[in-house]
Amino acid sequence: MPTWGEILQELNTPPNTPDVIRRKYLQGLAKYTNRDVILYSTKWTDPTGVTPDLISITEEDIQGFMEVIHGLRNTNLDLIIHSPGGSPVATEAIVKYLHKKFNDIRVIVPQAAMSAGTMLACAGSRILMGKHSFLGPIDPQFILPTHIPGASRMVPAQAILDQFELAKKECKNSENMGSWIPILNQYGPGILVECKNAIALSRRLVRDWLANYMFKGMKRASYKAAFVAKRLAAHQDHKSHARHLDRDDCKNMGLVIDDLEQDQTLQDLVLSVFHASTLTFTVTPAVKIIENQNGKAFIKMSGRIMIQQPQPGTPPSSKNQNAPTASLYVS
Repeated sequence: MPTWGEILQELNTPPNTPDVIRRKYLQGLAKYTNRDVILYSTKWTDPTGVTPDLISITEEDIQGFMEVIHGLRNTNLDLIIHSPGGSPVATEAIVKYLHKKFNDIRVIVPQAAMSAGTMLACAGSRILMGKHSFLGPIDPQFILPTHIPGASRMVPAQAILDQFELAKKECKNSENMGSWIPILNQYGPGILVECKNAIALSRRLVRDWLANYMFKGMKRASYKAAFVAKRLAAHQDHKSHARHLDRDDCKNMGLVIDDLEQDQTLQDLVLSVFHASTLTFTVTPAVKIIENQNGKAFIKMSGRIMIQQPQPGTPPSSKNQNAPTASLYVS
């Protein structure tokens, strides 16, 4: 298996470029599995100089998926996810679209799919994970202002609800009111209802996707789906939204997980795609890549999007990976 360093060495060998190397392995993966492949990867594990909105799951990603799905003919998809998460409602839109286009979606997590990335993974028929792969809790987060002007921080919705219940309990003693008023003043109107609704939505979406896709046809599918969704959303158990749930954690929870190491060739191809994508983020301004095995890509950069297409008239099966692509920059 080529390591990160070996892929870097390959990249430094002319006439290779990040796009050429990444697409070579994407095409090799699709050829090996006989399934379409879409890479959805972001620069979130090395977020130097990157704002969260650039690497999160957003409504804009629908355009990216539309671009790379156009022209694909296979009804089976391997979706490679490397994401910190983002908007649950944008994730819902992506899931609906993908399942209108493909009959079977296998999700591959080469390193980590967290938060709404985990939600997206739960919309697959199964999830392929290695010993180094992780999912994360799906409890929603809220952005709240701090005492520093212009600064904000992410706070778990359940923590807001728990803190409010603690405040009600402690404020029965009027001597504690002075300590709690500055804290409670951070919460705007409707925040408690919004927290409850956000928690319910995350759990419902994952429950429905598991029941309809991963657990479809299983006995007590609805019960299993509700149980797993509840476990993934349990902030009281995970204590941190950043907790990493490894392959064994996910299996014990009841998710359908395949071991990446069971097929050495498949593991080599998947990790080569992943290493090539992270190196793309290292040596180019790219911060998000949505790309298929035919070289069609929707690449997000700071302040712009680059849409890449194979040379017109070049069949995917015989496309020259070193051939230039037509590019359109959108500010």
